[in-house]
Amino acid sequence: MPHLLKNELLEIQIDNPLENYNFSRFDWTGKIRTVKFKNTPLTTVENIDNQQESILGQGFYNEFGIDTALGFEEAKVGEWFHKIGVGLLKKTNSAYAFNEKYEISPAIFTVKEALNKLLITCQSKLVNGFAYQLTKTISLQEGSLSIHYALKNTGNKTIITDEYVHNFININQSNISPSYQLKFPFRLQPHRFIETVNPEKKVDIHSKGFGFNGLPNEPFFFSNLSGHKAVKAVWELQHLTHGIAIRESGNFKTNKINLWGWQHVISPELFYKINIAAGQSTSWIRKYEFYVLSN
Repeated sequence: MPHLLKNELLEIQIDNPLENYNFSRFDWTGKIRTVKFKNTPLTTVENIDNQQESILGQGFYNEFGIDTALGFEEAKVGEWFHKIGVGLLKKTNSAYAFNEKYEISPAIFTVKEALNKLLITCQSKLVNGFAYQLTKTISLQEGSLSIHYALKNTGNKTIITDEYVHNFININQSNISPSYQLKFPFRLQPHRFIETVNPEKKVDIHSKGFGFNGLPNEPFFFSNLSGHKAVKAVWELQHLTHGIAIRESGNFKTNKINLWGWQHVISPELFYKINIAAGQSTSWIRKYEFYVLSN
């Protein structure tokens, strides 16, 4: 059974670690599958043509190490490596791919409920010198949702990776249109983006954000939005017709921000860089605020 965090303004549905989605990409601790604000749905699925919830992202799913998983390089083909928040994956070839179907040996998970709060812990085994304990606390406030991460290195090798949330956003079941506006607190310099995929030119790049001049029938993607510059970890998405806005902010600076989307979804992504020596820990917070736009 999923967990439900609810108050007068917000309703958040969270799956248990071993429930529904069980693929080897997204973190199983705190799978936030749906978010509603004032009874208005704000989230969607990764692919509306293929809705296999066991393998596709949805809601506010996060991921550790999209480019390379922990211990992948050290493992030989046929050996195990870590995917933080999931468990051990079996290496099948020399190149890591986040969308490959790996054999999984799940980590040990515990879940505790409290008032307006859910605490999930993921404990890994020690493999090739790597081990960790991840604790995630998801809490509900009036008009906002907070995710507190605590990651401890319980192995004897340094953990170097990153984490982001793949926000699958769709406000009130509305496809991409000029009503959506995505804003950032820094100046965008498109020539410094690493990758720009905008085949239909339906995404407009402004000085501090993105607009949309029509429905994109093909996916769009922009990476390195800050040009590797460390900036405040903040974005704000508005839907002018429905008068609703979402704002994500982190208590950290980020030098990696990506944007992915399609006709039914917008996904701004704020990356948190992780470097933890053996025996040490790190923690960070993501906060989502939901509000009505003023006239």
